[in-house]
Amino acid sequence: MWARSPPGDGGPPGVPAPSAGGYRLQPAFYEPARVPAEVLRHAGVPTLPVGSPGKVGVLQLGFARNRGRTELVQHYQKSPLQIMHPLYYNPLRPDMAYTYLMSAGGGILHGDRLRTDLSFGAGTSAYVTTQTQTRIYRMEHDYASAVMNIAVGEDAYAEYLPEPVVPFADSRFYQQTSVVIDESATLLLGETLYAGRLARGERHAYDVFASDLEVRRPGGRLIALDRLRLSPGAGEPDGVTGLGVLAGYDVLAMLYVFTPLAPPALLADTLHQAVSGSGGDVIFGVSTLPGDAGVWMRLVGNDTVAVAAANTAAAAAVHELLTGQRAP
Repeated sequence: MWARSPPGDGGPPGVPAPSAGGYRLQPAFYEPARVPAEVLRHAGVPTLPVGSPGKVGVLQLGFARNRGRTELVQHYQKSPLQIMHPLYYNPLRPDMAYTYLMSAGGGILHGDRLRTDLSFGAGTSAYVTTQTQTRIYRMEHDYASAVMNIAVGEDAYAEYLPEPVVPFADSRFYQQTSVVIDESATLLLGETLYAGRLARGERHAYDVFASDLEVRRPGGRLIALDRLRLSPGAGEPDGVTGLGVLAGYDVLAMLYVFTPLAPPALLADTLHQAVSGSGGDVIFGVSTLPGDAGVWMRLVGNDTVAVAAANTAAAAAVHELLTGQRAP
């Protein structure tokens, strides 16, 4: 599915000149700049090669402050990625746009290359999530990748809290998230990973799951870096389930809070209190980020409902602390 593109959209610097399908269908645009060796070793030619119709999904959203509220002013989508039109259902924050990312397919297949760009302009307030869990299907050839670029402008407030990722048996997936955030801006960023289809007794049967997060200031200064490499398919199950990694737990969740609106110590205490009071059987830790940039939390558990409750409580507590309003 194709939708309107921003006016004057001639392609970013460094990307080859448009050809059939435009610059967005060039590998330089949708391929990750670097693929970890653990994933790249699975490279091959699937039945439908990379770049075939439906194998490259692109979503570009730009939000701006307009008429007293945050509105979607730039929108491009190429199937299978698409969105539900922004909603304004929070009576306490009628200016805040709530947007659901969607997929026309049931999940991610081998050879899929996905790219999503989210831009939050100055003074905007927005919440972005996914319609459902992201399912990464079994793969016989190659791997799949998803690139996420997030830009948060001056005095903007954004929350990107997607539903969990579920890697099926024999799947290979790499996720690259790059954030550029202004020093005056706020971003709540979450990620949850299941060990597999837990209801079917499937645990760490995927070949590899890799994720990279880099957060920088507009000038390029690095303020946070997180690397996740889980390779049970490499014949090293202890490298996934052992101490210091998942310690035998089935669910891993992370929450990052970048903000100048509250001291890191207060943010950390708020997260501790919220998760401890959620009543779930989870293990978690909260640390402050260098340079007073914010805090981050990592959490593991076996009960998906308990982990979801802890995540919701944590994000809601931070939302209320930073905005002065209860989360919907």
